[in-house]
Amino acid sequence: MPRLTIDGQEVNVEPGTTVIQAAEKLGVYIPRYCYHPGLSIAGSCRMCLVDAENSPKLQIACYTPAVEGMKIITNNEKVKQARRHMLEFLLTNHPLDCPVCDQSGECDLQNFYMEYGRYESRFLEDKIKKKKATPLGPHVVLDQERCILCSRCTRFTEEISRSHELGIFNRGNRSLVDLHPGKTLDNPYSGNVIDICPVGALTEREFRFKCRVWYLASQPSVCTGCSRGCNVWIHFNASQRSYKNQGRRIQRLKPRFNPHVNQWWMCDEGRFGFEFIDQNRIEFPHLRQGSRLQPVDWEEALQTVVRATRSALDKFGPESVGVIASAMQSNEELYLVKKLFGDGLGVSNIGHSNPAEREGFSDDFLVRGDKNPNRAGAEALDLTASVDSILEKATHGDIKVLWVFHHELPPQALEGAQYVVFMGSNWNRTTESAQAVLAGVTHAEKDGTFSNFEGRIQHFQQAVPPLEESRNDVGVLLDLARRLDCPLDLQDAGDVFRQWCGKSLRELEPFGELLTAAAV
Repeated sequence: MPRLTIDGQEVNVEPGTTVIQAAEKLGVYIPRYCYHPGLSIAGSCRMCLVDAENSPKLQIACYTPAVEGMKIITNNEKVKQARRHMLEFLLTNHPLDCPVCDQSGECDLQNFYMEYGRYESRFLEDKIKKKKATPLGPHVVLDQERCILCSRCTRFTEEISRSHELGIFNRGNRSLVDLHPGKTLDNPYSGNVIDICPVGALTEREFRFKCRVWYLASQPSVCTGCSRGCNVWIHFNASQRSYKNQGRRIQRLKPRFNPHVNQWWMCDEGRFGFEFIDQNRIEFPHLRQGSRLQPVDWEEALQTVVRATRSALDKFGPESVGVIASAMQSNEELYLVKKLFGDGLGVSNIGHSNPAEREGFSDDFLVRGDKNPNRAGAEALDLTASVDSILEKATHGDIKVLWVFHHELPPQALEGAQYVVFMGSNWNRTTESAQAVLAGVTHAEKDGTFSNFEGRIQHFQQAVPPLEESRNDVGVLLDLARRLDCPLDLQDAGDVFRQWCGKSLRELEPFGELLTAAAV
């Protein structure tokens, strides 16, 4: 293993490691534009120049291999001057539109200029003009004047999405990024070119002019779009003290690095499919009065559903109650469903599959056909009774009280069901048949874990508070357990996870860990 010295610190690295990677191992950040760890090396921006001992000129850290005995300086005056010159070159034709650029606040051109530039400009304002604010596809807008030709986006469409929409055309100072003739940037992963663009050349159509990035806070989470469970950052407006009548609270989702699950990427389906967090929400518990559902307080709602459930159990036994849990629920919520209804009340009719669901779009990269984030968790907890059988029993009157969690079931599937309790976050066709509707929350409003299709347990955290009177399933299920004389002596999702897995959430590996028999 080569051993080298970077800024006075020694480090051992694997053969084939580049200087920029060796520096990151030491926590030394070398500025870069074209380099991205998930793409091939272009070596074109020259921003990562470093001073190598016994080398007659500066070397690019992204391409130079680390060798035994090498001594590297990343921050002497010679290196800083080179970076200053590169910034001056890159800014020759860059427009001065930072005040109206969506990248402002997270732009590497701004950041590096403030760190290494700060020079007196030698250029007149006679810049080459190119196309501005040009839609490339449904999600991406291109501003050619801001582009510094790092080629990250073109390499992404060639190497990752393999859709080949983007290319670099012309020569010299007339070079520009654009679509190939007849192409549109609409591949399933097009949003990733926004993430990897180091400047404001590629911006998100849905996010443009919605919020300045310095008002955004972020929370680590997991995408619920499919059973892959891509790691994401939820970005929300932290400056809003109240979310009442503020429109959408979640501003955008960004991929979060996980080498075992999604690396640096995420699909457009998950990236842009978060409208359900703020749209069509159930904000209060409801009970059916006549033909209409009317909002009530939680005390009345819980008393009513407990009374109906207890009456069915007392008169007809555990077989008179059915539960359709959901693979959209967290492991902690599914565990409580099993503990309360299965172990506590003796109910055996507990399933989780929605018979109306069909496999969705999938590919051989990230997207899975199963659009539920926690199928593996539901199966590991053995909540696998036939839902078709449960619905048939409800239709025939054998099941008197049917609990449905988060599923959208067609009305005909619930015909004949005597008493339906729905718990979920969004209005759907199931609520049309329900006698009681309990207002749940989305994953962005609670803590918990999902187990992806490989069985990898991943922690997600609350980003925004619940809307109005909605409550998370864990709190409601624990409340129901006390009212049904099955107290579980647990307080929150962390307690549930500790009882389920025998460890705390903080003990999960940084990138999640595989579900084991001991955790079931």
